[in-house]
Amino acid sequence: METKTVVTALAALAQDSRLAIFRALVQVGPAGLAAGRISELTGIAPSSLSFHLKELSHADMVSSQQSGRFVIYTANFSTMNALLGFLTENCCGGNPCSPVCTPACATSKEST
Repeated sequence: METKTVVTALAALAQDSRLAIFRALVQVGPAGLAAGRISELTGIAPSSLSFHLKELSHADMVSSQQSGRFVIYTANFSTMNALLGFLTENCCGGNPCSPVCTPACATSKEST
């Protein structure tokens, strides 16, 4: 992962609302959530939510997909894991140390 990409991802997460959104999406796993449900869970007004989702999407921390009349947002676990890998790359004196997340409910779509 390039340093510029890491800085963009960390900057996106370095804000209370965006961090809450990302954590909510990580908790639900690959199924994701509709924007309205994210708003309910986080208490973020829909008008602000779209701005924060755009910032997270720009940083490749979340993905979106149209599902009928809803847009479903999911945490981008590959970007999250790459970020964790970058941050821990030289951890423990260079000895293998991998705090990588593989969602227990991973879908076959994600493994392709």
